[in-house]
Amino acid sequence: MARRRSTLPICLLSAVTAVTLTGTAAVTPAAAASAVVRTGGAPVATTGFRFVDVPGAGVTLKANVIAPSAAGRYPAVILPSSWGLNDLEYLAQAKALAGRGYVVVSYTPRGWWSSGGEIDTAGPQDMTDLSKVIDWTIASTAADPARIGAAGISYGAGLSALGAAFDPRIRAVAMLSGWTDLTYSLYGDSTRHRQSAGLLKLAADLLGRAGPELTDKLEDFAANRDVAEVAAWAGVRSPATYLDAINANRPAVLIANAWGDSFFPPNQLLDFYGRLTTPKRLELRPGDHAIAEFTGVLGLENDVWTSVHRWFDQHLAGVDTGIAGEPPVQVKPHNSAMEGYADWTALAPTTRRYGLGHIRRLDGTGLLGGDPGSGWSKTLPTDRDTRANGGQVLITNGVAAFTGERPKIWLPAVDRGRAGVWASERPSTMQRIRGVPKLHLELTGAPAQGTVVAYLYDLDRLGNAKLITHAPVSWLDGGGDRGVDLDLSATAYDLPAGHSLTLVVDTVDPLYYDENAPNGSITIGGGSYLDIPLT
Repeated sequence: MARRRSTLPICLLSAVTAVTLTGTAAVTPAAAASAVVRTGGAPVATTGFRFVDVPGAGVTLKANVIAPSAAGRYPAVILPSSWGLNDLEYLAQAKALAGRGYVVVSYTPRGWWSSGGEIDTAGPQDMTDLSKVIDWTIASTAADPARIGAAGISYGAGLSALGAAFDPRIRAVAMLSGWTDLTYSLYGDSTRHRQSAGLLKLAADLLGRAGPELTDKLEDFAANRDVAEVAAWAGVRSPATYLDAINANRPAVLIANAWGDSFFPPNQLLDFYGRLTTPKRLELRPGDHAIAEFTGVLGLENDVWTSVHRWFDQHLAGVDTGIAGEPPVQVKPHNSAMEGYADWTALAPTTRRYGLGHIRRLDGTGLLGGDPGSGWSKTLPTDRDTRANGGQVLITNGVAAFTGERPKIWLPAVDRGRAGVWASERPSTMQRIRGVPKLHLELTGAPAQGTVVAYLYDLDRLGNAKLITHAPVSWLDGGGDRGVDLDLSATAYDLPAGHSLTLVVDTVDPLYYDENAPNGSITIGGGSYLDIPLT
């Protein structure tokens, strides 16, 4: 059966970036078929891959299936492909799972490549399609209908999590680099995410059939119009909207993401995870979107995919892997080893408040620490960027994941006429930052709408500043004297002894659209502070 297929690795441009950096070739069917299956014991014999057409909701979905070759009933795993990719994406992992005793069906969602229909963006038609793939799997393979799992990366992660709300046959889920709140992913802290949305549109234009609905919503997003309609559309496609149904169905849910995910920032996961009442596990690692699990897609050893295997073995195959007895929150700090916690709140039992102080004339820097100061102000232009930035989508944090080196700038090069800079005294002991830093800014005479971007750095004695975390915030509800609160992206970072915790605030970052008028200004004043979660 001839049909167009991709040999692109995971997540389109993230994969191109990673391959460029590492020189790793893309997975091909032949390479996947010959990959060594690494399991706790000897792999079982498998059928090899079979490419099939699966009837969806009025469309035909392209898929492949691989299974143990011996007679019997086996747990099954459904793998929807990522945005812009097709069912070849998971060949290496499908082979590995089949070798562990699973029936594995990978499929291309509607609107992509050779599957029929138009892109539904994890909407109602996609949910019906997923259920029909499960129907086909039970009817056409040796799958045990009582032991069905779903997993995927990015788009496949969102489809899997949403599917667990709509189809109670899904008993275990592994969502890797997925979203729980699509509205937050688009409009987090009222700030539109420019680069990530642009790449999603590019992939849809090149490799899929967007249809009028998705096209209209992306155009409205870029033009900053009909925000309520776009948010409502995104809400229908958010697992958090259906959390009660997921809890009622009680699938076992594994969530794995990266601290620096520029598509689906990790803060959205935290409330969702906390409200889950099912068996659950949360893993956070350095990296960007789909980077942490990338080498596993190539069939190489990978910590994320090892957790997926253990999760399904525990909750589908009935094998005690020990994962259920481990601390369910697993975090890998940017500069130290993996840590386990009983829940998210256990990461940081204390919070330290750092007041923003008066700006010194000598170096244009204020003290970060002590009680929030008063009687000072710092005015920032609304349309001038600085060397402080969040980097490039996929690339900056992706490189950091592979090299172990955080993106850095030379702090003296940050123009104090365009940014506010505050640096703490240098502690004599290491400071273990764990969680979500929170910034409160008091603004004087603020414009009716605007944007600021905050960056938290690790500053050494030579002026080298490593980026710990950052985030933007916009306000659209009036100006004047007002406060603005910003949650920086969740992080885990060990600030070395003798280094200064440093905050930079400016108004422009290429990662985001801003709400600033040209030739304007924003003035920060006394009473501003930064709360740092510490363990």
